[in-house]
Amino acid sequence: MKKISLNSQILIGSLSGILLGIALSSLDKESTTLHISLYIAELLGMMFVDLLKMVMVPLVFTSIIVGVANLSEHQKIHLVWKTTLGYFFLTAAVAIILGLAAANLFKPGEGLQLPMFQEAMQNFQAHEMTLPEFFTQFLHSLFLNPFAALAEGNILAVVIFALLMGIALVIGGDRFQNTRSSLQELLELILMLVGWIMKLAPLCIMALLIKLVITQDLSLLMILIKFISIVIGTILLHSLLVLPIILYLVTGMTPIKFWLGAREALITAFATSSSAATLPVTLQCAEQNLQVKRNIAGFVLPLGATVNMDGTALYEAAAALFIASLVGVDLNLMQQMIIFLTAMLAAMGAPGIPSAGMVTMLLVLQSVGLPVEAIAILLPIDRLLDAFRTSVNVEGDLIGSLVVQKVVNDTTNNS
Repeated sequence: MKKISLNSQILIGSLSGILLGIALSSLDKESTTLHISLYIAELLGMMFVDLLKMVMVPLVFTSIIVGVANLSEHQKIHLVWKTTLGYFFLTAAVAIILGLAAANLFKPGEGLQLPMFQEAMQNFQAHEMTLPEFFTQFLHSLFLNPFAALAEGNILAVVIFALLMGIALVIGGDRFQNTRSSLQELLELILMLVGWIMKLAPLCIMALLIKLVITQDLSLLMILIKFISIVIGTILLHSLLVLPIILYLVTGMTPIKFWLGAREALITAFATSSSAATLPVTLQCAEQNLQVKRNIAGFVLPLGATVNMDGTALYEAAAALFIASLVGVDLNLMQQMIIFLTAMLAAMGAPGIPSAGMVTMLLVLQSVGLPVEAIAILLPIDRLLDAFRTSVNVEGDLIGSLVVQKVVNDTTNNS
């Protein structure tokens, strides 16, 4: 009998998780079955995410060093840098414009009034941060003690240190060939661990999705259904149309072929709501399914997991207009330009800031004088929307690695 592939197992597990979650949600809230099921789902989901986080930091560290060293050997590093950052900026800009356009067109706050959410807002305590404070904390987070950054899982600081180490290895030349070989072997060992962890993915992703479905507040979902629909619809537009068009125009790869190769990473991203935790799976999909070379994948994907946040930028722009509508503020073009710039900066700076999503959303609201306590309205639905945001973030990273590889190959062949 033919063995079911891991991709198919994950897909079956995902569908089972959603269906079981819906079935369990229909039980009485005090039901013993519901509480036991939720406990088991939380336990399995937490274990899977923790296992991914266990390998995430050493994987980021080794993959970037090896990637930079290999790129520099072929004099490609400058082209890869420019193409990667250009792609990240372009897709984030398009995502924010989509978020602003959808919020202006469909007006998600229409028919809702701020007093409806007064209790949630009164109980919310925000740590406000000005733009200068944000820049100070962001810059401070770039250059930390590397051992502390590795221990604390500070991805952005690890990325910066790994980039500098990779450059130092290249400048050092043949003297450090043994070090480079050792890091390459360490990377292969870590990827072997990732393969073992992914054998648990079907069951654990099912558990994560059961928890996601069970813990949704249906009454609040119905109140905010218009806003939720607009955000999810716009994210789907970006992920199903904008990014695939860029992919096809640059690489010639069809969206279907891409999604088949990337589905393992996209489902994991949806279930975990963490680009960083999904990174081991993303790298595996890029190299094994999409044939992205290790030196490109090892550079673009860890960087993308920290600074390429299309879904986050789109959401923050749309949420700012939603809250403005709730409080009766009509934002003009200049104010929306400020939201555009702040959402772009906030999404890129998020990984270096504690409680990143909260702080960056507050920053966007503060930039145009909106009440920061209004974010309390969005907190109960954030986990659901975060699943969609993270999926499009990871999709953008994977497409970015394919785009960069194609541009580098074409430029090298033509030179």
